[in-house]
Amino acid sequence: MKILLAAGTSLAALMMAAPALAQDDVADDAAPAIEELVHAQDAAPAAAASQLPTMSFGTWGFDPESLDPAIAPGDDFFAYANRKWLAANPLPPEFARFGAFNLLREKSTADVHALVDELRATNPAPGTQARRIVDAYEGFLDTAAIEAAGLAPAQPHLDRIAQATTLDALAALWGEAGYPSPVSAGVTIDQKQPDTYAVYVGTGGLGLPDRQYYLDTSDKGRAIQQQYRDYLAFLLGEARYADPRAAAEAVYALEDRIAREIDWDRAVRRNRDLTYNALAPAELTAMAGNFPLARMLEQVGLAGAPKFVVPLVPPSAEEARALGLTQTQLAQIGRGTPGMFALLSEMPVATLQAWTIARFLSANAAVLPARFDEAQFALYGKTLQGTPEQRPRWKRAIDEVEGLVGEQLGEAYAARYFPAANKAAMQDLVANLRRALALSLDEIDWMSPATKREAAAKLDAFTPKIGYRDDFETYDGLTIAAGSPLANRLASARWSLADNVTKLGQPIDRSEWFMLPQTVNAYYNSTMNEIVFPAAILQPPFFNMTADPAVNYGAIGGVIGHEIGHGFDDQGSKSDGTGMLRNWWSDADRGAFDARGNALVEQYNAYCPLDDGKTCVNGRLTLGENIGDLGGLSLAYRAYRLSLNGAEAPVIDGLTGDQRFFLAWAQVWRSAQREGSARQRLLTDPHSPEEFRVNGVVRNMDAWYRAFNVTPDHALYLPPEKRITIW
Repeated sequence: MKILLAAGTSLAALMMAAPALAQDDVADDAAPAIEELVHAQDAAPAAAASQLPTMSFGTWGFDPESLDPAIAPGDDFFAYANRKWLAANPLPPEFARFGAFNLLREKSTADVHALVDELRATNPAPGTQARRIVDAYEGFLDTAAIEAAGLAPAQPHLDRIAQATTLDALAALWGEAGYPSPVSAGVTIDQKQPDTYAVYVGTGGLGLPDRQYYLDTSDKGRAIQQQYRDYLAFLLGEARYADPRAAAEAVYALEDRIAREIDWDRAVRRNRDLTYNALAPAELTAMAGNFPLARMLEQVGLAGAPKFVVPLVPPSAEEARALGLTQTQLAQIGRGTPGMFALLSEMPVATLQAWTIARFLSANAAVLPARFDEAQFALYGKTLQGTPEQRPRWKRAIDEVEGLVGEQLGEAYAARYFPAANKAAMQDLVANLRRALALSLDEIDWMSPATKREAAAKLDAFTPKIGYRDDFETYDGLTIAAGSPLANRLASARWSLADNVTKLGQPIDRSEWFMLPQTVNAYYNSTMNEIVFPAAILQPPFFNMTADPAVNYGAIGGVIGHEIGHGFDDQGSKSDGTGMLRNWWSDADRGAFDARGNALVEQYNAYCPLDDGKTCVNGRLTLGENIGDLGGLSLAYRAYRLSLNGAEAPVIDGLTGDQRFFLAWAQVWRSAQREGSARQRLLTDPHSPEEFRVNGVVRNMDAWYRAFNVTPDHALYLPPEKRITIW
């Protein structure tokens, strides 16, 4: 699965996280109250718009007043289109970065808040779905009650961890929903048998965003490591450790070993051929060694699975040669899951208990007394991302409700805010983008006829999902209680795990979505060969029924093309039209494709936005997204030209249709960010920074050169032979 924005999100991670997005039990007598939300007047809270930037879209979808005539488009197209707006709209203090996506996220949050407030005004009856929504929201907002309760709601869970004095007992606890674990197991679609579900077993364990934070020996890196140690000591002190500093040092030492010995580099982890390792139960048991994995799987409810897929298994020398892994790549592969089993088996149980307690408190800081919330934000918000202020509590309360009962809110959201006409128009755009790719596949001169047939079959099999799912989740059995925000989280976790486990042995649920209608994002799912566009992203600046077609094609058309392109990026292209992970390429065709990808890697490696050119984009980590951007915008441009049926678009405000098309793409990625956020994203995010999602793409497209008269005298100019075309 590829997500347009979400940093470093794998299919396995989404499989585990998606059920927690929202699940509630809909009682029959709740239906009228929810239905009333659809017909109420649209009213966003006034606070939603306070102190936030706005964007003007002019009369045709882009405000030409945003253009900076002092900047030549060929020198910095991102700045030409966006710098004036960015200069006039400094980052609000609650954001690590802010741009077009954030504007829509704020609108979506306000829209959902209006729905929740209307429900609150009806004082819904106990036991109804509406009551559960209100209780979830008000429970998170009631900070006075949270403060008064102190650690009492968490104490039984901390006591259970403290009482798990053997590795067997702790492994059993790790198998329960709501308790953090360095080893996880869950059910998702089998990549090599996409008509069945399989159990995937993964590892984690790091409290900092990436292993590189532990390896960083710079002054800044050491300062972050020390602040994290201090945070661990704070958490363990609150848990009444006699020597919290010593316990924190032990936890940090454990995580440091995971980072140095166990974990894999993110770019290497992208290789799907490397990370598909199917094991029989006996093989997994042998791999686990002295770690009581069977006890943990029994607790999860997956002990009887016939097969397990373990992504992080180091390859043998023979496998490494077959995969063409370089010595550099091999050096980036840690001991993985086998090493994690061995490490956990040799660690003192007291250290593992302390790790679990610290992770439990940190994960639930938002529903614990303010000192926990503030300490967590001081590290992860202020220090790591440079964000001065915490997001307002009411906005975070909306996030909380969506995490518990989001699909039922999504049903009301979609009915009110997503007209049927928008869905029909999007279906037309998707059809035009597919037509454009079909034509491109026909014309490619480096792909053999046999591979072209496979590619065309995959394109024909694409399933687009637009707006919202047809059958919203009803969350049977999930109870949300008034005034119990921590209990509600844990109840949701238990419901989600049980729901996930029941998939094993069942037919594939092709109606499932991994995003809510009110989510401003999009994704491609390789095992279902589907592209998914939630309702909330289908608004200006991405999509507007009244905008100039050039703008819709350059904006949402580019996004559609991006997601289609993920089916044909360096990793998505390893699945066929059925979603099966198999090689459908000839060796020569794959070599030609990889050569283009390698050239794109080199281009993006040269973009170095921090530390006077010393800290750069990781072109290998971001390759899939960069292919998605370049291929997607190329397809969108072709679809736009096809839509003109041979005619030329009118000139509007002195701008040609082609110019408006490219400006729309630049506007989509209008964004500024703080230095800490930029550093973290360069390490962890498979997407390139926004300025390179614009400049790095357009400089490879001949049409952009023609549209803006770009010459060798301009900074972004690439000679024609250096420009990369993939689709």
